[in-house]
Amino acid sequence: MTDLEYLDHAEAALKAIEAGCDRINDETDADIDNQRTGGMITLTFSNRSQIVVNLQKPLQEIWMAARSGGFHYKFNGKQWLDTKDGGELFVALSRCTSEQAGLPLVFSAPADAGAA
Repeated sequence: MTDLEYLDHAEAALKAIEAGCDRINDETDADIDNQRTGGMITLTFSNRSQIVVNLQKPLQEIWMAARSGGFHYKFNGKQWLDTKDGGELFVALSRCTSEQAGLPLVFSAPADAGAA
């Protein structure tokens, strides 16, 4: 994958996370504050815990840091998969945000994840 292709897919993923936060805040009592700085999004919950999702451009990966640990994701042409256990980024993000918010929350991958 070229650097430009990586950036297209990674940017789509970050935008999907931002949109997911907006939707969750509209539909639930989760109250997730999301702050974006360049290629990094920090999600802050009402209990002051945080999840950080950021781009690792040299490795063409997306990294996520949550209470439950640190995770590295690589794009396989269709989705972002954990480099260790093969889990999907948005499934893991849903699990981690649910744990930290104390509510069942769901994030979705971009509809055109494999089309960039």
